[in-house]
Amino acid sequence: MTPQFTAIYQQEFAPVWRFLRRLGAAEAVVDDLCHDTFLHAWKRFDSFDASRPARPWLFGIAFRVASDFRSLKRNTAEHSDDDAMARAPTDASAGPHERLEKREASDRVQRALMELPMDQRTVFILHELEERPIPEVAELMNTPVPTAYARLRTARQRFTAAVQRMATEGGPS
Repeated sequence: MTPQFTAIYQQEFAPVWRFLRRLGAAEAVVDDLCHDTFLHAWKRFDSFDASRPARPWLFGIAFRVASDFRSLKRNTAEHSDDDAMARAPTDASAGPHERLEKREASDRVQRALMELPMDQRTVFILHELEERPIPEVAELMNTPVPTAYARLRTARQRFTAAVQRMATEGGPS
């Protein structure tokens, strides 16, 4: 590997892993999907424009890897029941109650994300959680910008409704 690709791998592994996890990849397969993402990136590295950020490029590859994986019949079941953010760093200075509240909030977010259709979930994750501009999201997803905005609007509505419903259902998040 080139030093440039190694640096990108080291810097972007965790964000790509989180992105795949947020898309709904089960913890059991997310490492493999992340590996596949970087393998595809390595194969296409000669076409990478080094003047642009690597993360959006990698997210586009990760989205396609996840979509291809999901399209296989044996992989169609979604896995939202395992720990959504198992590798999320914990705040060592936070007390047990604070950590529990953060974990419950994280679980709630993941469950709400899983209720969104994949195209809406992807737009929502890229724009709201990864803070990518919608024109870039549209390019990554190979969709028109107005379509990306429409998906984002619908995803926001569905996400908000899901979180509100969870709050009114009470009990553990």
